[in-house]
Amino acid sequence: MENIDSLPRARDHQTGDFPELVSVSKLVGKALYDFAMVQEGDKIAVAVSGGKDSISLLHVLRHRQKIIPINFTFTAVHIDFEFADFDPAKLIQYFKDYHFPFIVEKVGGLKNENYQDIDCFRWSRHRRKALFQLADRMGFTKIAFGHHLDDIVETIVINQFYRGEIGAMKPKQELFDGKVTIIRPLAYVREEQMRALAQSLKIETIGGQSKCANDDTSHRMIVKQMLQNAEQYNPAVVKNIFNSLQNIKEEYLIVPERNAKKM
Repeated sequence: MENIDSLPRARDHQTGDFPELVSVSKLVGKALYDFAMVQEGDKIAVAVSGGKDSISLLHVLRHRQKIIPINFTFTAVHIDFEFADFDPAKLIQYFKDYHFPFIVEKVGGLKNENYQDIDCFRWSRHRRKALFQLADRMGFTKIAFGHHLDDIVETIVINQFYRGEIGAMKPKQELFDGKVTIIRPLAYVREEQMRALAQSLKIETIGGQSKCANDDTSHRMIVKQMLQNAEQYNPAVVKNIFNSLQNIKEEYLIVPERNAKKM
């Protein structure tokens, strides 16, 4: 495990030069407030895979840290599976360049496999397990993921289309009797806004992407394209789907009356 616990914030993006950062930060601030994501003294582990969204989230949290009246700390956490085709050296250098406290946790189980070929579900399960174990060991109170609004809505639709259930990646979710809490500060931020932010901050994906992000036949890609088509006719589609899980009319849910007499 490699880490830097504290460094002066010498290199940072000035918010006045990056309106995209301010815009995203405001939405993150609203999500933090609406879902009570951050409390005084929180120690947050930010899960960073090397993708643009999770890296951008580090800059957004730094910006919020300077504004909100709540004292919290955050640390970039990268789970290194030692894939044959993934070297975290560039990611580590990025953390150092921008003076982000970081931890790189080496985990076995997938060593020498190719990052480009790894099964999405298997990789995600191993990564989450490693993050939970690290959070417990290091005393992190929250784990922050870089899922944005589009990610959440796509998951809602995937669950309906392919699993026959209604469920979402919650903006805030307590696990293990409250020992660990997952937060998604980007819950109100659209994918296109994150893309613009990454471009303005000159953030590139570090280390490549797995097939999970690139597979055109995946359920997520199919749903993404479907939602994009729907938005051409109704720009509010994605936000409406997100809001629908907060406006449930229970009297119209289809619930079998298991104890009803057979007719």
